[in-house]
Amino acid sequence: MTAPLKIAVAGLGVVGAETVRLIAAQAEMLAQRGGRPIVVTAVSARDRSKDRGLDLGSIAWFDDSVAMAREADADVICELIGGSEGIAKDACETAIAAGRHVVTANKALIAMHGAGLGRAAETAGVTLAYEAAVAGGIPIVKALREGLAANQVTRLQGILNGTCNYIMTTMRETGREFADILAEAQEHGYAEADPTFDIDGIDAAHKLAILTSLTFGCEIDFDAVHIEGIRHIDAQDIRFATELGYKIKLLGIAENGEGGVQQRVHPAMVPLDAPIASVEGVFNGVVAEGDFVGTTMFEGRGAGAGPTASAVVADIVDIARGRQTPTYGVPVEALKPMQIRPTDERVGLYYVRVMVTDKPGVFADIAGALRDSQISIESAIQRGRAEGGVVPVVLTTHETKEAAMRQALELIAGLDSVAEPPRMIRIETA
Repeated sequence: MTAPLKIAVAGLGVVGAETVRLIAAQAEMLAQRGGRPIVVTAVSARDRSKDRGLDLGSIAWFDDSVAMAREADADVICELIGGSEGIAKDACETAIAAGRHVVTANKALIAMHGAGLGRAAETAGVTLAYEAAVAGGIPIVKALREGLAANQVTRLQGILNGTCNYIMTTMRETGREFADILAEAQEHGYAEADPTFDIDGIDAAHKLAILTSLTFGCEIDFDAVHIEGIRHIDAQDIRFATELGYKIKLLGIAENGEGGVQQRVHPAMVPLDAPIASVEGVFNGVVAEGDFVGTTMFEGRGAGAGPTASAVVADIVDIARGRQTPTYGVPVEALKPMQIRPTDERVGLYYVRVMVTDKPGVFADIAGALRDSQISIESAIQRGRAEGGVVPVVLTTHETKEAAMRQALELIAGLDSVAEPPRMIRIETA
């Protein structure tokens, strides 16, 4: 009988516990698909007394994940602790140095230290696998690295954070404001008590940086990602978007074109009939454009215990079968330095909402600021009369360069009739 593949799980939170549970529940099927039994031989967590609904009686317990990575009777260390520094990083480095494979769901770790860990893994002849780090149960890493290996992918865009997508979807469906929906998402467990990483776009940016490297064969550069979150999205922006034929989504976009690679995470208006527009609630979706395959779309649950554990175990099955692919599709040493194309060079359409004092000549002043920045107006919406009060003026532009748009926004913000900073949302039609 083929010797079992022995697994040590670092971290018994929601995902870690579900991974142990999945391996036990699907033991027979996994043995068939992996070509050998897959068994959990060790776990580590801080609290031994916590009831996780698991039978851990025959499994070695370590209080220290780094010690487990070094000493456990295991072929694979699953790092499910989280965080880009500290014990998670130390456990992965220790496991690789000990000649053990590493499977992780840690997007921050891969985004910040993936190149170094990948290089160490390749030198040691072991696998560093991270399917669960991006888009939960969607096998997007394998799709880009292996399924689309025959294609030159020039652009991808994705809804990479389920919390933000839930908030945007619910705002549109209910007409309620951002803060109200965020509180509801926290009550339902869709958002953390401190939601900063989600709603400020950092979580999505970690994932985008990883996908960029996989897709374009370049070094990961998280610092090169332009990041904007969704805090400033107002319910009236959602309503105007619908009126104009769009939905607002927090997108991660990576493009490789003339002038280099552009990576950006920000709210965007997408046409109602665009494939990505149909991805709602807590779901994630990724659209990739390849030169031979054309446009492909992947959709599924982007977080949660089951989908994430499913992705973790998929990587374990690959290791059991001896399928070993370079960490980023090519050896780390073959990754090219990223030539960065700044977001200011983006050329596209824009939505602008300006809250102004309702008096004669205001629209002419705004139009003049756009004219002086060489920007042409495509459409305009003005609402109601509120003599001396504040009303919205909404504009969409023809294609223009982002640098020009920023210049226009500065000019508009300086107008006496403007009551608050103008709001700009990019329109993505591709």
